[in-house]
Amino acid sequence: MIWLILLFFFSSVYMELIYHIGCFGFKAFNPILAVFPWLFFAGLSSLLSGFLRKRKNKKILWGLLIFQFLLYAAQLVYMKIFKQPLLMAAVTNAGAQALTNYWREALTGILNASVWLILLALPFAATGYIISQYTVSLKNHSRKERLREIIVMAASFLGFLAVIIIGSAAKAEYADSYVEFYDPEGIICEYGVTPSLVRDLGSGFFKKETSLETGADLDSYLDSQGKQEQNPVTDPGVSDVSEGDGEITEPEEVLDTSPNVMPIDFEYIKANTTDKDVLQLVEYMENMTPTNRNEYTGMFEGYNLIYLTAEGFSPYAVDENLTPTLYKLVNSGFVVDDYYVPLWQTSTSDGEYTNCTGLIPDQQFSMKRSADNDMCFSLAEFFAKEGVKSYAYHNNSLSYYDRYRSHPNLGYNFKACKLGDLDEKTYGGQVFEMENAGYWPSSDLNMMEATIPEYINEDRFHVYYMTISGHMNYNFSGNRMCSKHKEDVADLPYSDEGRAYIACNMELDLALSYLIEQLEAAGKLENTVICLSADHYPYAMEVANLEELAGKPLAGTLDIYRNKLILWNSEMETVHISKPASSVDILPTLLNLFGFEYDSRLYAGKDILSDSAGLVIFSDRSFITERVEYNKKAKSITYREGYEEDEAYYEAVKSQVKGLYTYSAGILNNNFYKYIEEALPEEYQSKIDPEWIKPHPPAPKTEPETENGSNENEQ
Repeated sequence: MIWLILLFFFSSVYMELIYHIGCFGFKAFNPILAVFPWLFFAGLSSLLSGFLRKRKNKKILWGLLIFQFLLYAAQLVYMKIFKQPLLMAAVTNAGAQALTNYWREALTGILNASVWLILLALPFAATGYIISQYTVSLKNHSRKERLREIIVMAASFLGFLAVIIIGSAAKAEYADSYVEFYDPEGIICEYGVTPSLVRDLGSGFFKKETSLETGADLDSYLDSQGKQEQNPVTDPGVSDVSEGDGEITEPEEVLDTSPNVMPIDFEYIKANTTDKDVLQLVEYMENMTPTNRNEYTGMFEGYNLIYLTAEGFSPYAVDENLTPTLYKLVNSGFVVDDYYVPLWQTSTSDGEYTNCTGLIPDQQFSMKRSADNDMCFSLAEFFAKEGVKSYAYHNNSLSYYDRYRSHPNLGYNFKACKLGDLDEKTYGGQVFEMENAGYWPSSDLNMMEATIPEYINEDRFHVYYMTISGHMNYNFSGNRMCSKHKEDVADLPYSDEGRAYIACNMELDLALSYLIEQLEAAGKLENTVICLSADHYPYAMEVANLEELAGKPLAGTLDIYRNKLILWNSEMETVHISKPASSVDILPTLLNLFGFEYDSRLYAGKDILSDSAGLVIFSDRSFITERVEYNKKAKSITYREGYEEDEAYYEAVKSQVKGLYTYSAGILNNNFYKYIEEALPEEYQSKIDPEWIKPHPPAPKTEPETENGSNENEQ
């Protein structure tokens, strides 16, 4: 029946508009990719609603409307909470864990979106009114009616296909974002929920971008143009001979500025594989410009490293009086004045992946997927080559995001304060006892108190922490870390959410303060480096409340991702770095500072202290360099102060961004590091002790001893 087709079609249009306004306001919406899926769903729904007898058809009709409502409602709530579309990978990989771990956030998200959910449900009332007032028949459809519905479905399918083919041929922006480089947030914002769903479910039918353009390198372009970016730190100004009163002086030591590369036998890989993707990655890597050694190379050689990914951290949590340790650390050591932490699709896990690998995540759950790969160029692997053990800790569940698999694969002996849904017999030994482990969120300070004794007396150590005290939601009723420090922030002139956000980060401050105290007491502080970066900005906060803390507009700008990097040693002088950098640059920067022999071409990030051009890449391929900012969502290209429009430069950056995205995805999806490791001399290959990182059973429980040292049961 034609009225059913119209009902479902206009129901889709209405729900799409409500979703769009609820999530993105009155930002322009382009239906070019949505209209045909709407028609297809309308034709299919009409067909199914007339397939049986009247009463059963009525149940099918209501069932399809409920399905349609749940589709848009789930997307709306998820977007409100995580600022990202809900994709199938999130449902299949972490759906059950999210419901059990983050049910408070989900409930809050539903309550906050309740008005929009009610508006989404209005088609139910409209349908009920139509059926009751006009006594609409839901009888079994005739062959003619079914043929009409099938024609609508076929025409909509062919129309959608035509739009994709024509757009790809014309290199239209929507086709590039949809077919080759899939930008879920951009698609769902500009083109709608149904195109996003179609792309997500049919990902295997769309072209996966694998083409890598060799030579598309920003540093190479600048060299070819005789241009250089501003030196990010200082010019060492080294000379071979100094002149005095006619006396010959000893030549100054020449600074080694040779490239950071390893003796990789690329020809060996080419001779031993026929995989086109791997060969393409090899060619791209060979043509990359490596970063050079510099005056900071080996500055921390032989030191300990404590590296933290801080949940939801941002500079707006830092207060000189309330978080004095954070204040000291972000304003001393290496201070990167133009630093960003992009928000990736699997927020925390992908942020952690970027911090730990120096690579751009590929779609979703890159860290989890890396657990099956050879990750032989991680920090833990480099420390292992110097005989140093690496520890990793998290004050939440061992099983969440499959960290019990991914982090040992990076070379860490990984432990958490809760088991999660794993078998205690196998993994119980990977749980550390911590005070208040059941709190939500739990305490970073308690984690430090529980774990520092395990490594503090080692001659040398590398430790990685994934904190959680700064986790959303930011309120004083359901967040234990916020409520713990409620009185301390009571007089701040901010919203409840703003004050709660600062409150929970006070726990991170206490954790860092305790860590520094323990290092100093053990005589290890001056020989230890502390590095901290966020996994993402506090996206769960209302933007208005975040702007209140920032004291400037953030909505719709790349400034919302601006953050602070802590890279600190108690004995060093403060060094300011001016060039743009991001979390993907941390790993190569640390490798250079610690004097490890590494290959800078193995990462998407670059050593921040090198003379390479600064480049910040965001999840939708927006970017920032010294000269230009490209904001894809805002469709804006802004040249920074002192620089004029330069189309060739802009295109060179755009090409490199595309290349590094594809290169990072290729490394992950083709287990590329395995091929590189096989092409290196034996002394460069993995030195991780499998016994160190494998799961350990829990220690056998013993009865408490009496004063004479014997067991009570033995008396």
